[in-house]
Amino acid sequence: MPHIHENRPHYHFRPLNVGRYVIWGTFALLLIVAPMVFKGNFEVSLLSQMGIAIVACLSYNILLGQGGMLSFGHAVYTGLASFIAIHAMVRIGDGSLGIPMSLIPLVGGVAGAAFSVLLGFVTTKKAGTPFAMITLGLGELVFAMSLMVPEFFGGEGGVSGNRTAGTPVMGITYGPQVQVYYLIAFYTFICTALMFAFTRTPLGRMLNAVRDNPERVEFVGYNTQRVRYLAFIVAGFFAGVSGGMYAMNFEIATAEVVGAARSGAYLLFTFLGGAIFFFGPIIGAILMVLAGALLSEFTKAWLLWLGLIFLLMVMYAPGGIASLIMMNLRVAAFGKLRPLWGSYLAMLGTGLAVLAGAGALIEMVYHLQLSESLGSTMQFLGVTLDTHSVDAWFGSVFLVVVGVLLFEVTRRHFLRQWSDTQEEIEKEIKRREAL
Repeated sequence: MPHIHENRPHYHFRPLNVGRYVIWGTFALLLIVAPMVFKGNFEVSLLSQMGIAIVACLSYNILLGQGGMLSFGHAVYTGLASFIAIHAMVRIGDGSLGIPMSLIPLVGGVAGAAFSVLLGFVTTKKAGTPFAMITLGLGELVFAMSLMVPEFFGGEGGVSGNRTAGTPVMGITYGPQVQVYYLIAFYTFICTALMFAFTRTPLGRMLNAVRDNPERVEFVGYNTQRVRYLAFIVAGFFAGVSGGMYAMNFEIATAEVVGAARSGAYLLFTFLGGAIFFFGPIIGAILMVLAGALLSEFTKAWLLWLGLIFLLMVMYAPGGIASLIMMNLRVAAFGKLRPLWGSYLAMLGTGLAVLAGAGALIEMVYHLQLSESLGSTMQFLGVTLDTHSVDAWFGSVFLVVVGVLLFEVTRRHFLRQWSDTQEEIEKEIKRREAL
């Protein structure tokens, strides 16, 4: 019988995850090419804001999506880091701080982590609803302090800095917006990669376990408060990097950056994008910037529209936009997507009819309340509406009622189709497993 060498080394070869390399390569390519396609200063500024929002929403999702910690005060860490970063920019300008301007986002990251160490120890003592209430209280406390301590927060005018101060590195002064964009894009890519890597670490996996079953985690010997605390510090660091990039981009920090509205925006758009998937907050961050910069230009009721969209997503797609994408990708992978296109188009058409009617009603109400001095007529989607005419109101209500009825009919038909499709997919999966 031949002798078996038990100590002989064993070599295991893992195939390359080509899809992952393609996704990350595409992401990097998009960051590089974007300002070459959208060349205007306004467009490049929007791209910069998207990078800042992506890091902020992903850091928030470490708490919400990965750890199940609903925070109402995440702007505390992005905002305080912005103030520390803007003060650092001032020190660079007067020569008392000898670091290059390109490290300002890291200054914000260190500040965010430091504030997380200080405040997170108290915050993470509790979970669930008490955690959410503590974060809300801390957020209101910091916002109140921003108006009470003008020496640090600058009062109502805030604190401003100059990103072109200091010694240029390789001729880069950060005067042109495109230079600032590429710095933000660099930090966005690195932070996104690091946060994705964090989800694969033992701490990231344990954070998921604390979210799903904290009692079992305690039973096997782990301290759930310590896991939440460490994750809170990690989230605070990346939130601080976002705050530092904000200071670089806007060269000012005001009390608004630590306000409840900013924290609410992180929550709302992270949820809309899809907190249960890593790329969901990226979608939400892009929507957050577009809503604030573009949607607000089209209608004065843009906050009302955001509320309605959030309500509909909670009711019909609680997993966010990312979940809708992933569910349809699964259906497409089994070749079952084509029969659903008719129902999708029908729901889209009836949904647009409802939105048109509801939009006309909302815009007419806003016109009566805010712009009636300009006359009774207004333009909506290229149509002239008279707010004093019964026909305009009746037509809008009729469009909403008919649209809702037709949408409900098409939605129920789609649900039957979707159920049949899922049954076919399950049968196909069982057939493949039996082979």
